[in-house]
Amino acid sequence: MLKVRVVKQRDGFKLDVNFEAPTPGVVALFGRSGCGKTTTIDIISGLLEADEARIELDGDVLEDTSARTGRDTRADTAKAAGTAAVSGAGSRARTGIRVPPERRRIGYVFQDGRLFPHMSVLRNLRYGMTRAGRDARGVSAASSQKIELEPIVSLLGLEPLLQRRPYQLSGGEKQRVSLGRALLSQPRMLLLDEPLAALDAARREEVLPYLERLRDNFSIPMVYVSHQFDEVLRLATHVVLMDGGHVLAQGTLNEVSLVPALRDIVGADSVGAVLDGVVRGVNASAGMADLQVGAGVLNVSVRGVGVGEHVRVQLLARDIILAVEAPRGLSVRNELRGVVVALADDEDEAVLVTVNVGGANVLSRVTRSAVGSLGLRIGLAVWVLVKAVSTRGHAFRVSGRV
Repeated sequence: MLKVRVVKQRDGFKLDVNFEAPTPGVVALFGRSGCGKTTTIDIISGLLEADEARIELDGDVLEDTSARTGRDTRADTAKAAGTAAVSGAGSRARTGIRVPPERRRIGYVFQDGRLFPHMSVLRNLRYGMTRAGRDARGVSAASSQKIELEPIVSLLGLEPLLQRRPYQLSGGEKQRVSLGRALLSQPRMLLLDEPLAALDAARREEVLPYLERLRDNFSIPMVYVSHQFDEVLRLATHVVLMDGGHVLAQGTLNEVSLVPALRDIVGADSVGAVLDGVVRGVNASAGMADLQVGAGVLNVSVRGVGVGEHVRVQLLARDIILAVEAPRGLSVRNELRGVVVALADDEDEAVLVTVNVGGANVLSRVTRSAVGSLGLRIGLAVWVLVKAVSTRGHAFRVSGRV
């Protein structure tokens, strides 16, 4: 379990954050730019001192400022190294607990890669390995696993890049090398500060599958900072929704996707339910799969999955059609039986209708006139209609990780 409680006042902005998340998994800190996400992970890493903090990872207390009277100093070279490390001493006496950054065994991946320009890719990777020997002292290693160079090079597709210098790499390639270097430092947790923000859409799509592989192949807790909801949708196992230095909501992506405050951040067109299901059948040639969701089955667009695998799908409220009678003669093939459990006013004279489809909730945006003409009310049985072309699944390879 990762437990974080931090308070930091700086430049007229107050960060006051409190959340808990299961480990391993990917905790997404999601919110607008400037809401305090990066400040939070800087404090978790130890690179930034908090006014108040208690940070606990898998039973080990990394920081507890109770009755603290002094402060640590740190070297800025830690950020250049891509790991939460310091290269010098110089801290005043204090009470309380504060594990130094270099002893926390936390890898840090930044937006711009921050590779050493005078080193080849291979030497940058090996630098991470040298950090592992110095940084692994003083923190329990019970949850760690040995990460070797060759498997990381293969996993991240770095073989053709090993002799290149950073200036010879694309933005996506630099981020893959940064991920590898951070992993080879043998971290017990990985922090990623909007690692795709500096990339164009094509490069983002290039790197995202590698991040999914890391999530599914390593039992390393990750904290992923982003203000792009599609990244959170593909990667997160737990979401902390932030705004103005505070936590608005936290929980599984399924739970947070239904929180009204999310709409103000992602926009009305991106509002929808996120559902997890299990593949029951596959049509590989068509790139489609039958997904058991709650009590029903959805035919969704997803490739490279097998029967029994877990898949996440987002159903946007704008794409969901409701019917109060059994539909006939429609091109829509996805039909889920459900019951209306909530109605809430939405913008532009619309209403968000929440329908439970046998253990899972979906959202549908309808007009006020439709609510009246259909007689929509809590407890009414309805059919939820979903176009297969409106769905896109994202696989979670590890059973039970969704």
